[in-house]
Amino acid sequence: MMMSDERIPLSRPRINRFAFLREIISTIVFFFAVFTLLQLTMPRSVVHGSSMMPNFTEGEYLVISRVHYLMGDPKRGDVVVFNVPGANPDDASLIKRVVGLPDETVQIIDTIVHIDGQPLDEPYILEPCTAFRCPDSEAPVTLGANEYFLLGDNRNVSDDSRRFGAVSRDHIIGEVLFRYWPLNQFGAVQPHRFGD
Repeated sequence: MMMSDERIPLSRPRINRFAFLREIISTIVFFFAVFTLLQLTMPRSVVHGSSMMPNFTEGEYLVISRVHYLMGDPKRGDVVVFNVPGANPDDASLIKRVVGLPDETVQIIDTIVHIDGQPLDEPYILEPCTAFRCPDSEAPVTLGANEYFLLGDNRNVSDDSRRFGAVSRDHIIGEVLFRYWPLNQFGAVQPHRFGD
């Protein structure tokens, strides 16, 4: 039997335009859903002011985790972003450090923060607090079951729980996890742990 050298051209499969369009739309919806989920669970924040120097400075961009506090509670030394109690909804959130925990008693004695009568060693603060900015507490502040005492690392210029009082758990947006700008400060933010 003789075979011809002629080859039968193979027909290319037709692209189903509707399937292709559906794939593009599905991909766009997927990326939009992932972006929205990241925004809800890990919002971004920008540092304004000098109240957290030397650890955070004006203009730094931070990633905040809401998820950490869905699975646990804030710990002493965590840096958190929160809404000030009694503030207007459109007021900017603040960044401060967790110093006092629920059911503890916080008092300032000789410019030093005391927790349940014991002085707190705070190597992260910018400079010793002055007597003007850290006057002795008129009375100790005993925190409620869901309240936290938040202070800035730059005590002499920070508006914090010394002014607006304890911050309830539902006002805390999340923990600062990561700094992504400026690039020379790029990296994870480590909370200070006290070993308690």
